[in-house]
Amino acid sequence: MSSPAPPDAVIRAWARLERAHRAAQSTVEARLRKAGLPPLAWYDALLELERADPAGLRPFELQKEMLFAQYNLSRLIDRLEAAGYVARSASEEDGRGQRLTITKSGRAIRRRMWPVYADAIAAAVGSRLSESEATTLGDLLSRLYVRA
Repeated sequence: MSSPAPPDAVIRAWARLERAHRAAQSTVEARLRKAGLPPLAWYDALLELERADPAGLRPFELQKEMLFAQYNLSRLIDRLEAAGYVARSASEEDGRGQRLTITKSGRAIRRRMWPVYADAIAAAVGSRLSESEATTLGDLLSRLYVRA
């Protein structure tokens, strides 16, 4: 048995949310690329590792904290490690598991990325909404996000 279709207003809100997300993310990615910096997923992973306690995070913990879904997390971690931005070590709780920590180089590249990212956020969102509108939008969107 299927549930009734959502009202048109809900469908429109969903479509606009998706389009706005894609447009904003595209702006950020383009600006990072133009500045010769790594992609946004790298920033996101590095930020979460920088915020973590000194012991780092296990990969599944990193996945849970990331702002953007990362379907190929193991590949992302491999790339970050190859670039010297992340270090892996054996997990003390589980010998088969691993912990990830951000390196000094990882902190440095994340700090280099932030001004470009911040400018892109300003261009994609801040230039189109007043601070009050941004607050209202943030409040509304927070109602849609339930952390598992």
